Amino acid sequence: MLWFLAGLAMSAGVLGCRLPGRPAAGDTPQRPDQVSDFLTLYNGNCAACHGINGQHGTAVSLGNPAYLAYAGIDNIAKVTAAGIPGSLMPAFAQSSGGLLTAAQVQILARGMVTQWGNAQMASSGVPPYQSQSEGDAQRGEQAYAKACLRCHAGGAGSLLDPSYLDLITDGGLRTIIVAGKPEEGMPNWTGYGGPPIEDGEIADLVAFIASHRTPGAAQTTQYKPDSAASQTAEPATGPKDTSR
Repeated sequence: MLWFLAGLAMSAGVLGCRLPGRPAAGDTPQRPDQVSDFLTLYNGNCAACHGINGQHGTAVSLGNPAYLAYAGIDNIAKVTAAGIPGSLMPAFAQSSGGLLTAAQVQILARGMVTQWGNAQMASSGVPPYQSQSEGDAQRGEQAYAKACLRCHAGGAGSLLDPSYLDLITDGGLRTIIVAGKPEEGMPNWTGYGGPPIEDGEIADLVAFIASHRTPGAAQTTQYKPDSAASQTAEPATGPKDTSR
């Protein structure tokens, strides 16, 4: 036994007393608020809901170039910072009770757009994040029959199911119509079998779909990009999802 302890002491001397798992002399552990690597921040704060590399999560796919072109850095940063009241999306910024600094929120937003976005798509006439039109449910019924019914009358699941609509806001519906869900084969605003759908038609579709919601079951005010405190719409997920 004595020879074993002597050997261990000699080994510790050779290694400079650095035992496994023990920081070397002079090493300073990085505090959470000092982390500045995009993927480290994303994996630690976002991947559990939004999926590895922004795909195949239970919430909206942040790695979807159509979504990133639609939302943009500023809106993504505001949602990340302040969260979405009434949804499962929490606030991450320290100013809103979270753990991330303002700089880290910006690193996340910019990292998503620069690493997973598509500059050509971002300049291709993507509809605005906040609708500029008042939706009309009657016009929306016609648009739904033309653009949505071919998929959502069958295997894709009905968008008019009140149990689904009770869990998603109007802003969420708008997002799924614009950005789609590419990992599930749902197209974005450019792929509904005709010309790209524009803001007015999207507003009509949202009005028609939302008219099937149980009255009072969900917020209907759309996200206001100029007021982080008034965010009430969630990025959409899809018929199978209930979170952001």
